[in-house]
Amino acid sequence: MAQGDYIEESIKRNGRRLDHEERKRKRTARTAHKDSAQAQTLHGHKAKLLHARRYAEKVAMKKTIKAHEERDVKAKDATAMPEGALPTYLLDREGQNDAKALSSAIKQKRKEKAGKFAVPLPKVRGIAEEEMFKVVKTGKTKRKGWKRMVTKATFVGEDFTRKPPKLERFIRPTALRFKKANVTHRKFWNVHYNSSGSLLSHLPEAELKATFQLPILGVKKNPQSPMYTQLGVMTKGTVIEVNVSELGLVTTGGKVVWGKYAQITNNPELDGCVNTILLV
Repeated sequence: MAQGDYIEESIKRNGRRLDHEERKRKRTARTAHKDSAQAQTLHGHKAKLLHARRYAEKVAMKKTIKAHEERDVKAKDATAMPEGALPTYLLDREGQNDAKALSSAIKQKRKEKAGKFAVPLPKVRGIAEEEMFKVVKTGKTKRKGWKRMVTKATFVGEDFTRKPPKLERFIRPTALRFKKANVTHRKFWNVHYNSSGSLLSHLPEAELKATFQLPILGVKKNPQSPMYTQLGVMTKGTVIEVNVSELGLVTTGGKVVWGKYAQITNNPELDGCVNTILLV
């Protein structure tokens, strides 16, 4: 093993700390302030080098923003000018060539990305940490309060084993662990209007017209926090992965679809079950 690889080796064996993503986000947010303080304190040759680098970064950023903002580019085209005499009202006009600044491939990729992340519940209520965790007092005199008990529904894998009590920071109660979810196979929303044009109903249309109880494979994304995703906490709006091999879904290549994403539409800790909508 190389001398400097012990950090990567430790990450592979033990994983990262639970608040790694949050700390990384805060560190990134602080860089602007640190750069500003550095730019104000440096003098001489180092200041020149810093300002030259910052200038190059700003120019590159402005070019990128301009390239994305320009939708239609109109340029003069000499070949577009008609030959022969022109009427008086056309003399002041020039031949123009309309070109797209963004290629169709980039636009298509954007559309796919937008459709990929379109979910039934785009907005959910924020959950405070006091509601999510309950402080567990430990120690001989019950003065230590570094342990937390998760009060929401959670998912843990088949081979999950709890850490020793002295090392376990987050306790996930067995009664709130779920292995299966009720998955409704829905594809689109059907809107009904009456003759006057007012909305009668806004009901989901099911493609398979059925709800299945399928095993949960994992928690993909909890909108509340990356830490909750890592802990496997399932709240309303969380995207989970379910095993859909029983449904017989097949890809265009003829392979059976194993896992698919679904979004939770209820509060599992209150209802005692996990109700989801399959993201088709």
